[in-house]
Amino acid sequence: MAAQIIDGKAIAAKVRAEVAEETKRLKAERGITPGLTVVRVGDDPASKTYVGGKKKAAEEVGFNGVEIHLPDTTTEAELLARVQALNADPSVHGILVQLPLPKQIHPDVVIATIDPKKDVDGFHPVSAGNLFIGRPGFRPCTPYGIMRLLQETGVPLSGKRAVVVGRSNIVGKPMAIMLLQQNCTVTIAHSKSDVRAEVERADIVVAAVGVLELIKGEWIKPGAVVIDVGMNRNAEGKLAGDVEFKAAAERASWITPVPGGVGPMTIAMLMKNTLEAAKQSAR
Repeated sequence: MAAQIIDGKAIAAKVRAEVAEETKRLKAERGITPGLTVVRVGDDPASKTYVGGKKKAAEEVGFNGVEIHLPDTTTEAELLARVQALNADPSVHGILVQLPLPKQIHPDVVIATIDPKKDVDGFHPVSAGNLFIGRPGFRPCTPYGIMRLLQETGVPLSGKRAVVVGRSNIVGKPMAIMLLQQNCTVTIAHSKSDVRAEVERADIVVAAVGVLELIKGEWIKPGAVVIDVGMNRNAEGKLAGDVEFKAAAERASWITPVPGGVGPMTIAMLMKNTLEAAKQSAR
């Protein structure tokens, strides 16, 4: 039996509608308009597209969405000064510096300079620490979105065996912790793992490694839930994931498509984090 598709576009639209509704309430009751400022340095074409999408989503939910575009000759000191100015601006609730940055700028230094109360990307060491020890805080948007996708399937997570393929700070590691907090038994697989063996016994597979169709359909345990974070180009130039979709869909119970699965959720959860930052600023 073919897997049911987890429609990331529809679920992201639902999240954005929830955020828009709450934003309306925040404006009416507290006079606060959530402000999201996205800083882009240089002219990376993918970054330009991503930032455009984030600004558009911010405007759609009723935020004040601002893009600051700096030349690729910007020094680290100049960028840090911009971030500090945004930290001090009470109308800005969320700050996001789009990666990658030009080579003269160290991303870790920039991320650490953002006020943790405005770290809507969830990348600051304080945010990472809060996640690790189970305290409230901003969660990285992609794994946060994946948790919402899993919730929407209605599949109970407690006691399930989950494998996260990939160990990045942005997706793999935080994903593993979030699944652990839902009482999954979690394995992180990576380039030195026997990926096939780990995937074959998993009830939940999150593929976030960035290798085209690395995970074969025949590896998927019958009835497993498959979340594909990969965004790769296949031989025809079309977007495809880290999972061999067609074959995996014949064995899984639920599966995300690429595109239209995890991608739309990342921006939706960024909006959710920004709304939360604005609400906290009112307390």
